[in-house]
Amino acid sequence: MWNVLLSFSGLVALIQLLFLPFFPESPPYLLLQKEDKAGCLKAMKQLWGEGNYHTEFDDLMKEKAITKGTKIMNVLEVLRERSVYPQLCTMLLLLLSLQLCGLNIFETANLQESIIPYVSLGVSISELISIIFCSSIIDRFGRRTLLCCGYLLMALILVLLETSLLLSDQFLWLRYCSVILIFLFIIAYGLGP
Repeated sequence: MWNVLLSFSGLVALIQLLFLPFFPESPPYLLLQKEDKAGCLKAMKQLWGEGNYHTEFDDLMKEKAITKGTKIMNVLEVLRERSVYPQLCTMLLLLLSLQLCGLNIFETANLQESIIPYVSLGVSISELISIIFCSSIIDRFGRRTLLCCGYLLMALILVLLETSLLLSDQFLWLRYCSVILIFLFIIAYGLGP
């Protein structure tokens, strides 16, 4: 019944996708990244109700002033920064340990047992690609856009994955499509949610 459980996460993603457009952008994002003061105040009122938010707004303005001279680093610059090596090592260990959690979806897709380790390696590479890609585009598009696109892609990929798994006994080539869809699902998850 794992496929029902997998479909349930798609249902939750679809519900979030339907309600996400009704929520405003994050006030710090609007002020610090977009430099939209009016939008920031409007988002604060929308999120927290009517009231006086000048203290919070002033705190954000102070943060903006402090970070004004700070350069936003890209992925390669972060990798060259020695002070983040402990956090980077921790993150890489967590990603690598995920591969030991016993994903048996590849056995369910009736893949040859000899290629399953390579497919697991592909999953790790997909996770790494999504992390690098997301960290480089999040400032350009914002979290809300990435969440919407990520959930939409995840829902579409889950429908295609369920279909390919159901038909994999009739069409052997769909087994490999299932693997590709799993890679795409992981990349879509890493981009948004």
